[in-house]
Parts: sequence; structure tokens; C-alpha cells
Amino acid sequence: MNPENRRRFQSALNILGPFLGLAFVIGLFAAMPEIRERFLMMGNIKSVAAQSVIVALGALGMTLVIISGGIDLSAASNIALSGVIAAYAVDRGLPPLAAVMLGVLTGGLVGFINGGLITRLRQVPFIVTLGMLGIARGTAKWIAGNQKIDAPLTWVNELMARFPQPEWLLMAPGIWIMIILAAVLAVVLKFTVFGRHVFAVGSNEAAARLCGIRTDRTKVWVYTLSGLFCGLAGIMEFSRLTVGDPTVAVGLELDIIAAVVIGGGSLRGGEGSVLGTMIGVFIMAFLRNGCTMMGWPNYIQEIIIGAVIVAAVSMDRLRHGDST
Repeated sequence: MNPENRRRFQSALNILGPFLGLAFVIGLFAAMPEIRERFLMMGNIKSVAAQSVIVALGALGMTLVIISGGIDLSAASNIALSGVIAAYAVDRGLPPLAAVMLGVLTGGLVGFINGGLITRLRQVPFIVTLGMLGIARGTAKWIAGNQKIDAPLTWVNELMARFPQPEWLLMAPGIWIMIILAAVLAVVLKFTVFGRHVFAVGSNEAAARLCGIRTDRTKVWVYTLSGLFCGLAGIMEFSRLTVGDPTVAVGLELDIIAAVVIGGGSLRGGEGSVLGTMIGVFIMAFLRNGCTMMGWPNYIQEIIIGAVIVAAVSMDRLRHGDST
């Protein structure tokens, strides 16, 4: 394949790949006689959207991190810690809004520490966030006394309600928050100086530094924002479960990273989009939903999801024409 055709092929893969993947997954399950009449019903689609909120919020932050050339393995532990902090605060009598702010800021603090360690210690993100994975999870268990925190019910638990109030919302408030934040982040990435700096750092950090971009500061902001998204995802987890559970979201970081890569984000940095990430999130969500409706055991779901992750990473290498 000549260079021009190869460039066009890679460009087409970047743009159309996620859409084709989503259409394939939906079409596959919609064609199965056992669930055909239920799979595309509005109620099921709303259920899939609700189940996507926590992964989607984490993936929005991870999109920033991956575009900047990094990785955050502590995302799932950060979600658990933020949810536990919010539940602990509500249980101790803090106003719900203060508890929500505390949980979100906890996520942001974890992200800030990640960014600070990566830039100051000149450590690779994989190692730093792998360490933070254990620290955040252990801290959550310590605060919760290795138990679930049964906090009193408040309006926070309505954020992920299946039947929202008022009814004109049609979907849970958490879904609307996810949509609004995705739109805001898309605008930030495409039209702001900060967004261009994130792409520049991920594409070629040395060149970005020579161009006057404060790469360390950009990275710290990226990880802090990612942490804030994880903190909000933790609030949604707390809302959904109505308890603060330090053992939730184990392994969720793989779904979050996979969603970004499936959506066209490159683990090499410099590539990715909010729209692609959201499509990646829904591919994973429809896969899980379809497998569950078919009554397939969890190990089948795990095999399929694992295969999708491998395929997504392979597509990433194919897009860059790297066969090594």
C-alpha cells in the first residue's frame, strides 16, 4: 500500500472504526431472537446509559491523560475512595452538598498527587499510578474500617435514580451530568489553548517544551482534572449503591482505559477525542448488557471484554502501521 493510500486508510479507521464497532455490537444483539424484542426498547437503552455513567466519567478524565501520553491505573481505586469519603461525610452529619464537594475534591487531590509525583520525580505514569492504586484502595478501606458505610439517604442518592424526579428529566440526573461534562470537555480540547497544549505534550513532549509550553504544569492539570472526574464518578457510585463501599470498582480502570482506546485514543499519546471515548464507553456497555440479557455467565462476558481490549490495542498499532 502506497503512503497516500495508507494515510487515507488510517484516517478512515480513526473516524469510522468506533462507529462501526458500536453499530456491529448493537446489530449483533438486536438480531438475536432471544432478546430481539427487548434489546432496543427505550427502557433498556436508558438502563445502558445509566450503567455507563461511572465508566464514562472516568473515561473522560482518562481521555485527557492518554492524549497527554500518560496512563492512570489508580482511577478505579480513586472512584472507590471518593465514594467512601462522601458516604463517611454524610454519615457524620455533613450537608450532602459538602459531602459531594469533599468526595470530588478527594479525587482531584489524588490526581494532583499523581501529576506532582510524575513531573517532580520524573517517574513513568505507569509506576506512579500503580502505586497510587494500592494507596487509594488501602486508604478507602482504612477510613471505612474495612466495612461498608451505610449513610442516611439524601438527594445524593437520587442522582442515579431509575425514575428521576421531576419526571420531565426523563433520565437520571447523573446521565445529564455526564452528557454536559462530555460536551464541555470536547469544547475545551478543541477550542482552548489548554486543549492544544495537551495534544502537543502527548505528540512530542520535547518539542512542546522547546515551543515554550510548560509541560509539567500541563501534566499536573491533566492528572488533577482526571482525578476530579474520578471523584465525581465516585459520587455516582455512592448514589447508585447508597453505601460507601471500599471494595467497589475493582478492575474498572481496564474498562475505562479500553473505552478510550476503542474510541480512537492512542496509548502513544497525541490522539483521542471525547466523542470517540463516549462511543467506546457505549460499546462496552452494550456488550455487557447484551451478554447479561442473553443469560451468558460472567466468565463469557470477561472473555469477550478481554478480546475487545486486545482488538482495540491491536487497532491502535494498526493505525500507526507498527508491526513490531
